[in-house]
Amino acid sequence: MVATLQKRDDATMQDLVTALDKELRYIMHEIQEEKIILHVESTREEAKCPYCGKVSDRIHSHYERRLQDLPISGKKVRIVLRNKKYFCRNRTCPHKTFAESYAFYEPKATKTKRLQEEILRASLTQSSTSAAKYLRGSVAEVGKSTICGLLKKRRDDARKERGTNSVYR
Repeated sequence: MVATLQKRDDATMQDLVTALDKELRYIMHEIQEEKIILHVESTREEAKCPYCGKVSDRIHSHYERRLQDLPISGKKVRIVLRNKKYFCRNRTCPHKTFAESYAFYEPKATKTKRLQEEILRASLTQSSTSAAKYLRGSVAEVGKSTICGLLKKRRDDARKERGTNSVYR
């Protein structure tokens, strides 16, 4: 009976992980007082170099990437992604190695895109200080500077789309 429940729980957790990206596999999770830590890994056999576009299957190494995500059942979520780094197969590429990337987070980000959207939604109706206090209490570890940075990035992206770089246009 316990083994059957464990398999069902593992399948449910895999469904949650697959919602982020179909090429991720659930490894395990930890439940702490106010936090759920999801350990996941890539199932990819190869990845495309973001610099030259050449596909590689030659793994250089692995590293852990930690991301905050939306809460589950009132608990903050931290994703620990075992990410792969590959050797680029293109001898003329200026980058010898590259890390695989996923659509659910931006390069160098510490928060998933959907969490960033939730942070921005909360900041629309209150000051960045109030929004940070609210979010820290129930959603994720967020400071005022994080909110201001996301708002600035959104504004800069909107300017790029319109083709205006000047603040005064």
